[in-house]
Amino acid sequence: MKNNIDEEHFKTLFEHAPISLWEEDYSGIKGLFDELRQQGIRSLDSYLDQNPSFIEECVKQMKVLDVNQQTLVMLEAKSKDELIDNLNDVFRDGMSHHFRSELLALWNGDLNWSGEGINYTLTGAPLDILLHWRILPGHEQTWKQVLVSIENITTRKVAERRFQNLFESSPISLWEEDYSALKSHFDLLRAQGVTDLQDYLNHHPETVTHCTSLIKVLNVNQKTLELFEARSKEHLLSNLDQVFRDEMSDHFAHELVDLWNGKLAYEREGINYSLNGDPINIQLDFRVMPGYEESFGWVLVSIQDITARKKAEEYLRYLGTRDVMTGLYNRGYFEEMLVKLEKERKEPVSVIIADLNNLKRTNDSLGHQAGDKLIRRAAEVFTAAFNSDQIVARIGGDEFVMILPDTTGEVAVEYIKQIHALIKLNNKYYREPELSISLGAATSKPDMTLEKVINMADDTMYRYKSDLKQRRKDD
Repeated sequence: MKNNIDEEHFKTLFEHAPISLWEEDYSGIKGLFDELRQQGIRSLDSYLDQNPSFIEECVKQMKVLDVNQQTLVMLEAKSKDELIDNLNDVFRDGMSHHFRSELLALWNGDLNWSGEGINYTLTGAPLDILLHWRILPGHEQTWKQVLVSIENITTRKVAERRFQNLFESSPISLWEEDYSALKSHFDLLRAQGVTDLQDYLNHHPETVTHCTSLIKVLNVNQKTLELFEARSKEHLLSNLDQVFRDEMSDHFAHELVDLWNGKLAYEREGINYSLNGDPINIQLDFRVMPGYEESFGWVLVSIQDITARKKAEEYLRYLGTRDVMTGLYNRGYFEEMLVKLEKERKEPVSVIIADLNNLKRTNDSLGHQAGDKLIRRAAEVFTAAFNSDQIVARIGGDEFVMILPDTTGEVAVEYIKQIHALIKLNNKYYREPELSISLGAATSKPDMTLEKVINMADDTMYRYKSDLKQRRKDD
């Protein structure tokens, strides 16, 4: 009597369980496997590659002995008979992929298996499912009794696909990364007594490269492939050393220090490179995702291409500091640098003042275009004569100044000789009007302001110009 009560109790539990339960018989599959082993088959995986239809044969050998009420509700069946008579409509299409994994588990002797897959209701609606099965005790040799549970995870999978689509279709580059190995390395350094990572990196710069190797990229989106001109995710991930190089190490060192000090979210600008070698100015947004603050196991990085913005900023900076006609520094920049140099200067500082000769006469006789051309030719001469460490500026219509830090008077005289030589060369390559420039130089003394030096050079230049006019009159 007690056995009947127990049997009825467990039957009730099975029938009214809040999850889909199936009692199945896999002995037919066991028979097919035994035949393959007798034929000498050792790898079912290889056999299925060559004989994919064997999966369908195994599906046909599955016998459903019973299902519970939740199964009928989930699969929209009116009765158990209707469901069992139409199992071909339930197990189809996407079923073959996860059922292959089940078969491989059975072949390898596993007594239970879990995995995700797709089934279909009798009305044709697809269901994302989480499936578990277990060969029941006492049936390990025959597989005659297998308990299967199926959970409908469609809502969860729809949400996952939605967020995956948001990730893939984002208009900015997104990276999912795993920093857990880096966190472990940080823990090791702390255990060794390191308290100041910046100081440690100063003495062990190779650590930056090592830390880079500890980061694992889990996924990137489509915009990332477009940004870095990669053919595929595999193409990008196998060539990350071409993306993160040169200036990147300095930026990454700052990121390491931020992380070490507990800053789990930050923004920073830097430079990456496309796989074609083109530099990309980027703005990087980094954050350790909620729930992973202790392990750094999930990090989201977004990268925006700000190359166009940086070029615009550089152009605006150029316009603010450069003379549009000549490309030399303008008067505003010259005066700004003069103040800075006065505060930080080291003796001696030499100044050369230059003034175009005959510019007004050229404008009056040949037009302002010819005069502008003379100004640009003078700029060509000065650009050729001086390097980027020296300040060469156009400070008036026909006036130029050169500030030469750490330059003696003797060297300044040599520069003037070089300018005269370049003027002669310039005149050989251009037709009239002739390029003629008056030059004057002066060199500072410890008790002399730079403004005074400029005035001295200006006086010298005007004496030269006056002498030149007198010589021409005498000629």
